[in-house]
Amino acid sequence: MFRVLFFSPRIAPNTGNAIRMVAATGCELHLVEPLGFDLSEPKLRRAGLDYHDLASVTVHADLASAWAALLPAAVYAFTAHADRSFAEVTYQPGDVLMFGPEPTGLDAETLGDRHITGRVRIPMLAGRRSLNLSNAAAVAAYEAWRQHGFAGAV
Repeated sequence: MFRVLFFSPRIAPNTGNAIRMVAATGCELHLVEPLGFDLSEPKLRRAGLDYHDLASVTVHADLASAWAALLPAAVYAFTAHADRSFAEVTYQPGDVLMFGPEPTGLDAETLGDRHITGRVRIPMLAGRRSLNLSNAAAVAAYEAWRQHGFAGAV
């Protein structure tokens, strides 16, 4: 299945919502420290409801550790600073869908990482800054899964 990577997420409920999403889709969630919260926070647990035991969540000490665990794989960095739509990508199982911290997104140095296959954006109306992190991850994960016929879904 697909792997969602949150680089230094800051808001617990967004990660909680993502935990619920990966449990529902069969994706994996990878979190790169530092996190802006403790994984035992009540807000995170509440947002994830009872899906924590059904979700694959891995925490990495840094981006190098994440790459060691995830590569080789295609890595798509989601950013407003891209010309290519995420819907133009043909995703393969195992691909990494990478998102930056709230509210800044991925910084220039991270976007320049040699492990990133491509930068993609989620189209929005003009004048809008960004989607909520967990919503953006869900949009991306469901598109990747859709391309593979929602394998395993009922």
